Amino acid sequence: MLILVLDQISKWIVLNIVMVPPRTIPVFPSFNLTLVYNPGVSFGQMDWLGPWALSALALAISAALVVWMRKAETRLLAMALGIIIGGAIGNVVDRIRYKAVVDFLDFYIPGTGWPHWPAFNVADSAIVVGVGLIILDGLIAERAKNA
Repeated sequence: MLILVLDQISKWIVLNIVMVPPRTIPVFPSFNLTLVYNPGVSFGQMDWLGPWALSALALAISAALVVWMRKAETRLLAMALGIIIGGAIGNVVDRIRYKAVVDFLDFYIPGTGWPHWPAFNVADSAIVVGVGLIILDGLIAERAKNA
């Protein structure tokens, strides 16, 4: 729930205060605030499914993660799954409200000519952190099993 609230507050601030009018705001070298509406999932993929189908898919996956979370054998795994679910629901709220996900964190490597990494948001960050924690939980369990 905390992730969902933080995600939605950050998006409200960006949409109603920071990006009025919409523009790119350099924060420091390699990081901008840039408003992007992403109609798809990661890297804009699957945008052809539309917001309702993507929302239904995210809710179905979230429901499966809730089942897994209830059976989690460690607090770390349960926390990781909760973080992922919060991020997923945050993006579902966007799809329902805006027909796209609100992204605004824009990182890049200056002076390289490489394109900017696709913009993302707090929910996306939470999903990545949650997946990392699931991997960590698995590594800890494997190490304990082999000890």
